[in-house]
Amino acid sequence: MVLIATVLAASPPVIFAVLGETIAEKAGVINLSLDGLLLLTAMVGFAAARATDNLLAGCAAAMAVGALAGLVVAVASLSLSQNQVATGFVLTILCQNLAYVLGGPLSHVPGPQVAHTPVPVLGHWPILGPILFDHDVLVYASILGVAAAWWYMFATRPGLALRGLGERPASAFARGIDVTRLRYAYTLIGGAIVGLGGAAFSLLVKPGWSRPYGIEGTGWIVLAIVIFGNWNPLRGAAGAYLFVLLQTLATTLQSWMPNVPTLVFPTLPFPLMILTLLLVTLGNSEWIQRALGRLPAGTRRGILHVVHVLQTSPPASLGVPFEPE
Repeated sequence: MVLIATVLAASPPVIFAVLGETIAEKAGVINLSLDGLLLLTAMVGFAAARATDNLLAGCAAAMAVGALAGLVVAVASLSLSQNQVATGFVLTILCQNLAYVLGGPLSHVPGPQVAHTPVPVLGHWPILGPILFDHDVLVYASILGVAAAWWYMFATRPGLALRGLGERPASAFARGIDVTRLRYAYTLIGGAIVGLGGAAFSLLVKPGWSRPYGIEGTGWIVLAIVIFGNWNPLRGAAGAYLFVLLQTLATTLQSWMPNVPTLVFPTLPFPLMILTLLLVTLGNSEWIQRALGRLPAGTRRGILHVVHVLQTSPPASLGVPFEPE
């Protein structure tokens, strides 16, 4: 129970980043700047919250920077027809360097952090109370955000249009949808949500700013989690919680095995997530399907179920420029 509560408390940065990237990629745009963007928005969020003594201002500033990065990706890829992967890769390096250069004066400086806010009455429920309702506002927002994103994508007409942008933009255009304008909008929205993830890290999970910072490399893992999640907010959230769980267990293992070098355990979640992504890739392989066809029917049925769960299918027009005829 304590472990689950700990994972939920540490998950908002990864959850928000996964949700933001899922929305952008569902619209057909790859924002590869996540690793640097999380750093930059973490710094900006902390700096703004400290300067104004207002946590809301810090989150808003981080979201604005995230939206600005999304705008750069959108302009470069949608208006200037530049390669989305190359644009995002250059942008992540730029954001990373800006974070450390501009954040130098803030290194190891105390500042505000999100307060613990248990939900009245619900926080005292047995079992579920401490797990779900004894956290802070950003944890509650991340949980609600997952549910809201799934509902929007799969239960509303605008969500259907969003999926059409990434799957069949030509069909969406034929139905009167302004594909480029909506892709701009969702790329900015996705960037803003990623920015909120950065602010959640510096104002909640690891309050403050320093160099190096504990969120390096997380952006690349987020990209892998989006693939693992099959561009679905619920499955993406499951991948995010899995990654945070691995990070939490790595910290626990370090205390149990003090003789093991300290650099070993913090890096464990990354190869484990890569292994998970490899399993997903294998689930999509044709030779796996052929090999399973040779197994006995009973054994094959169970394995096929697991393979089906692991399979992913990216939006058909992900990263593909759209030129209306």
